[in-house]
Amino acid sequence: MLASDRRREIFNRLVREGYVEAKELAEELGVDASTIRRDLDTLARSGQVKRTHGGARTVPGVSADLPYSMKETARLDQKAAIAGVAVQRVRDGDTVVLDSGSTTYEIAVRLRNHEDLTVITNDLRIATFIADLRRFRLLVAGGELLGSVYTLTGRRTVEFLLDYAADWTFLGADAVDAAAGITNTNTLEIPVKRAMLEVAATTVVVADSSKFGHRALAKVADLDEVDEIITDSDLPSDSVDVFGKNLITVADPAPTPG
Repeated sequence: MLASDRRREIFNRLVREGYVEAKELAEELGVDASTIRRDLDTLARSGQVKRTHGGARTVPGVSADLPYSMKETARLDQKAAIAGVAVQRVRDGDTVVLDSGSTTYEIAVRLRNHEDLTVITNDLRIATFIADLRRFRLLVAGGELLGSVYTLTGRRTVEFLLDYAADWTFLGADAVDAAAGITNTNTLEIPVKRAMLEVAATTVVVADSSKFGHRALAKVADLDEVDEIITDSDLPSDSVDVFGKNLITVADPAPTPG
């Protein structure tokens, strides 16, 4: 298991249970206790968890979402491949809503070869990247910052989004399940994601295969409320069949534009 995947598993367990023991995690994940301690130290530096003697616990009142610093290094090839396919049908002059997240950031990178786009986002990292291009019209939603994931949320964010009409929304997801639909760890983001879905002519969920077959805390949408789901080819074939014709699997990583 990659370090990024292991830390995601540790963090998800912390969210569910509130506390983890390093010794128990080491046994269950098949690694040395020293490796788990380093993982817990990394999580603690994000401010999302607090180290304790022999383990770690969650911090009350802090967003139960994996820090961006961990998301951006996980499964980069798969996210690049997903993004490469996602942008193929975006036309010059379109209006594109980009949800917050590391996969949607990869989409922003691959939109740089388009012309005359309008980009709407609540992700400060995406906004900074698009602003530095100096070629697109950029609209950034207001709201309250979820610091660890660079995401703006709240009533003002929703109201801002509902003032616009878009050709595309590219929506991230913490989990995708055939029965539960699209779900998310952080409840504060749900109204924002719903607004993004509402304003777009076409909504595309972009999620790497590690997100499938799981359920997160809060529901974003049923599968039939989105037009397409794009993932990587690591998704098992029996799972592919469950999601039907709206699922697109991507075989090869797309090169990052120069």
